[in-house]
Amino acid sequence: MPKYRNDLPQLGDTLFLTDSGLETTLIFHDGMELPHFASFDLLKTAAGRKRLRDYYELHARTAVENRMGFVLESVTWRANPDWAKKLGYDARSLAFANRDAIDMLVDIRREFETPASPMVISGNLGPRGDGYDPGRLMSAAEAEDYHCTQIDTLSWTEADFISGFTINNVPEAVGIVRAAKRLEVPSVISFTLETDGRLPTGQTLQEAIETTDAETGGAAAYFMINCAHPTHFEDALKANAAWTQRIRGLRANASRRSHAELDSSPDLDAGDPIELGRQYRDLRRSFGHLTMLGGCCGTDHRHVREIARFCSSAEALA
Repeated sequence: MPKYRNDLPQLGDTLFLTDSGLETTLIFHDGMELPHFASFDLLKTAAGRKRLRDYYELHARTAVENRMGFVLESVTWRANPDWAKKLGYDARSLAFANRDAIDMLVDIRREFETPASPMVISGNLGPRGDGYDPGRLMSAAEAEDYHCTQIDTLSWTEADFISGFTINNVPEAVGIVRAAKRLEVPSVISFTLETDGRLPTGQTLQEAIETTDAETGGAAAYFMINCAHPTHFEDALKANAAWTQRIRGLRANASRRSHAELDSSPDLDAGDPIELGRQYRDLRRSFGHLTMLGGCCGTDHRHVREIARFCSSAEALA
């Protein structure tokens, strides 16, 4: 039985860190080839596994040093049937990759977890299509059927919950939550937003969260925001609103660039790690229920370290 599946500790008041922009770190800092942004493909080689493990261990140590919890997010964002087919995976090899990704995190948790730094394992799901462009929208029923394959595989591992990241439309979010509920796995949905604070489909974040909750009976454990800079969405959040209270996590981009600008840019905009740390602190002062903090595109360990520094101090919520 997964260690925390029936009692997710990040739902309390303890602050949890998670990692940063894995794929952009691998491509722009390490100079690695990463076809289709599929980091799970690195599990096939000893060198790739070592690089992934080094990356996670660096972030886990930061959590332990700051006496914060840590969310180990698996490298399976692209490990769904459509994307994996482009890389030559069949159903059997894809299922093995999903399980292997979780097994690696189990080993890391075993090595680094302490009573002051509980560590939960998230089975990561990405969108069926492009994270920046919703493309042809599936119905909620189609999304449930599609994502059920990967969630079912992850449900038999030691993943404590599953997380749908960079979700850009409501029907896909609903389908993921329904599939996870059917398989009795806790779920998290992380929406991505444009520079106007809305989903790429044009819906407001409030509409997305309230509709997803309404169509799933509030089955998601919580919601998150990822792949957007704080300046893109801070004005969209409403203090004390019920829907805002459902947002427990944040993985922001380092850059203020739009998705279109990021997609076409040949360089990495890493922003300012200290500035980002301060922005997280300011958001926590207004929204103290944000307890799960990490980074997305353009961020690396430096950004997570500054987020921990600014948000773990006694003055963070003053």
